Amino acid sequence: MEKLAPEKPYSQYKHNGYEDNGDAHLKRTIMGREVVVAITKGNLDLGPWEQIFYGEFDGKRNKKILIKIIGE
Repeated sequence: MEKLAPEKPYSQYKHNGYEDNGDAHLKRTIMGREVVVAITKGNLDLGPWEQIFYGEFDGKRNKKILIKIIGE
């Protein structure tokens, strides 16, 4: 990710000004912000090589997680 949207130099992003986090916005755009996962018999239905992880690119901040369950 750092090769695609390097943090520095900060001046490379027009977004930067109040906060120097333009790279974090680009990294989030590349990674996406949500995941849809099936649940089968009460367990996450992931393939043998699949995982879910959370990436934070803008430092430690309080976050909220929204979980929606759709189905029977």
